[in-house]
Amino acid sequence: MSSNLASRILIALFGGLIIGGLIQVSSAPDGFMQTILVENIFGTGGSLFVAMIKLVVVPLIFVSIVNAVCTLEDIGQFGRLGFKTFGLYLVNTVIAIAAAIGLASLIQPGLGADLGLADASMTINVKEPPSLLAMVVGIIPTNPFQAFAEGNILQILFMAIITGVAIKKLENHDTHSASKAFAVANSVMMKLITMIMSLAPYGVFFLTAKLGATLDMDSILSVMGYVGTSLAVMVIWLFVFYPLVISLTTGRNPIEFIMKIREQVMFALSTASSNATIPVTLRTLTDKLNVSPRVAGFAVPLGATMNMSGAAIYMAVATMFVANAYGITLNGSELVTLGFTTFLLAIATGGIPGGAVVTTGVLLHTLGLPAEALGIIIAVDRILDAACTVVNVVGDTSVSTIVAHTEKDLDEESNTSAREVAA
Repeated sequence: MSSNLASRILIALFGGLIIGGLIQVSSAPDGFMQTILVENIFGTGGSLFVAMIKLVVVPLIFVSIVNAVCTLEDIGQFGRLGFKTFGLYLVNTVIAIAAAIGLASLIQPGLGADLGLADASMTINVKEPPSLLAMVVGIIPTNPFQAFAEGNILQILFMAIITGVAIKKLENHDTHSASKAFAVANSVMMKLITMIMSLAPYGVFFLTAKLGATLDMDSILSVMGYVGTSLAVMVIWLFVFYPLVISLTTGRNPIEFIMKIREQVMFALSTASSNATIPVTLRTLTDKLNVSPRVAGFAVPLGATMNMSGAAIYMAVATMFVANAYGITLNGSELVTLGFTTFLLAIATGGIPGGAVVTTGVLLHTLGLPAEALGIIIAVDRILDAACTVVNVVGDTSVSTIVAHTEKDLDEESNTSAREVAA
């Protein structure tokens, strides 16, 4: 999100909480202010905003994934370099999700908040997970229209991937035409998301005003617990996990690694965009970390699309916060479902403005959690979005550095050339 939009959302957040709090202390629970202003006007306005976000989720994910597959230069020739890079990105995301769920389970952000929108007898709306084999079979839809109608995200992701692969296997002219069509469709979806997010200050105001009129101080402080938990996991990932892994795999000094990525970290914080940080990431790799242009040029654009460990942390902690705040306990099988779905959605987040917010809404819907809580997630998105972008892009740098180290016999000449150019 732009800094101007972020400022407006923060103003809407505090304005909504203040107005809602004043209504709470100055009006009766069943009075005019609570029934007409809070429930009808604020409640309706917030619900309309949430509905607009849910409107674009399914087509957005399908189109963006097809477009991402179509942009790959050659699906059949990833080779050793592609296998290493792709695999490390996936492993990084899986470990990040496990750490986020583990720390959130320990800290329990949102516990006892009682957001007041859920029924006391409400339970999570997820079916008993089938066997692993049945889950794999279930990813393939027997009726694609039904998958879209029901919002079955896993099946939609599968259809998007095979559609992209099929387009890549067409004759050159047909491939170009189909790829261009999905590129245009993706641009339309990006514009639609931008239009909807431009209304975020109003949606956040309505949602937080309603919350401020009904919540106690403990519930408001629980939101800060959610932000703190998310930031704690991301800080650990940035300053402990990545440097430690780099040290163990390449022998580099972890403090030196942190010092060399300073420019990248600050740029990512200021832009909150993985794509916008690509030039800085490439320069950090080739000029400061002596990674060959061949490895960096392949790994960084791929990472900007699918290495979303920061977004995975964001979504996992946010979902557990919402579950705790509504008094819903996630059991072991539901945590596995949360982790697996977060993994797939994190990959789909790439290139989507405010993508972690949108896919968090998908995650809440998938687990049957109240989508109204998305207003809280959006309200603090600017803080967490910038932080998760830093985790994403430093992950790109870390994976590229590790891959380049394992390819050092082949890339030594390229590394020497890169250093000469930098000098």
